Amino acid sequence: MPKYAWEGKTAAGKAIKGVMEAPNIDAVISQLRKQNINPTPEAIKEKKGLNLEISISIGTGVSEKDLVVFTRQFATMIDAGLPLVQCLDILSRESPSVSFRKILSSVKESVEAGTTLADGMRKHPKVFDELYVNMVAAGEVGGILDTVLNRLAVAIEKSAALKRQIKSAMIYPAITLTVAVAVVGVLMVFVIPQFAGLFKDMGADLPGLTKLVMRVSDWFAKQFGWAIVVGTFAGIFGIWWGMQRNPKTEMLLHKFYLMIPALGDVIRKSAVASFTRILGTLISSGVPIMDGLDIVARVAGNRVVEAELIHIKKAISEGKTLSEPLKESKVFPAMVVQMIGVGEQTGALDAMLQKIADFYELGVDEALEPLTGLVEPAIMIFLAVVAGGIVISMYLPIFSLANVVAGGTE
Repeated sequence: MPKYAWEGKTAAGKAIKGVMEAPNIDAVISQLRKQNINPTPEAIKEKKGLNLEISISIGTGVSEKDLVVFTRQFATMIDAGLPLVQCLDILSRESPSVSFRKILSSVKESVEAGTTLADGMRKHPKVFDELYVNMVAAGEVGGILDTVLNRLAVAIEKSAALKRQIKSAMIYPAITLTVAVAVVGVLMVFVIPQFAGLFKDMGADLPGLTKLVMRVSDWFAKQFGWAIVVGTFAGIFGIWWGMQRNPKTEMLLHKFYLMIPALGDVIRKSAVASFTRILGTLISSGVPIMDGLDIVARVAGNRVVEAELIHIKKAISEGKTLSEPLKESKVFPAMVVQMIGVGEQTGALDAMLQKIADFYELGVDEALEPLTGLVEPAIMIFLAVVAGGIVISMYLPIFSLANVVAGGTE
């Protein structure tokens, strides 16, 4: 299909221009007028040359911050009455991300060619996910695109804040554990062999603990060190591959995560916050509850939660309310079920879901405290017992030799 360069004026009288893919000039004029743009027919000319389409959905390099800023600015421009194409043109030129500029330019060209905004965004699923695209589609149909975009920005910000909250709580334990393992590895590979050579030259009678540590060091560093390293990486890759390829394995692991003390509570509360936030945002934007549950299930990030939501969707299709199948769920707490039931009875389900999300997002922080409180002491004990035991085992022969020398001098 040919591309046409066009010029025209907005309803406010501002001159704009762009490029549109269309079968002929009449189709360009018709599409521009639908977008409240008054075209200049003599300025519409076909662009000659190769029509190359470049896929940019892989390795987008678009951060959540870029997406939030774009969504906020887009909503403000639409609220001010600017046409979609002009908004996308301005934002594509002003975005600090080169990748995002290309993606927005592609969306703009799709809209110019006559597709809806949602369909244009759907071509880039790594940037605009199902939640984003479906909410934009609902906003276009309902004529409340600016309102929907503002809700989307809030939902993305809340989701990003929740992820940062969990990550920041786990940074210190992760660093501490890494240092502990590194310290033990250095001791076993580099330090212990030096002591072993020294004790061998002295011909000393070594304590049992020292012999054990030296054997482990020799086994690790000389005989099976590379096998352990390769085996560890192979095991990690095997688990990852199994999770990606086998849904049953992934389901078992996700069930196991939910059963872990402290960690399971964090995962459960995070899942509840995410589910209620997204579903509430979708419903308030005009997306039917069945479609909303389908979207939430696909972006749940946990197989157990996904299975529960699919079951809930099926129950609703059979005539039940949302709260009825939730009562049978082992993932969602009783308080969530009660509040959703109240929201359904009062006709304010979307608002109630947002309140539940606010509550459980705060609950994630409270659940993280005992988790970090358990992990940090466990790592400290590990470091003290293992590293301390290694150091003591190396000094025991020295103390024995010192006692022998002291006894001989007497």
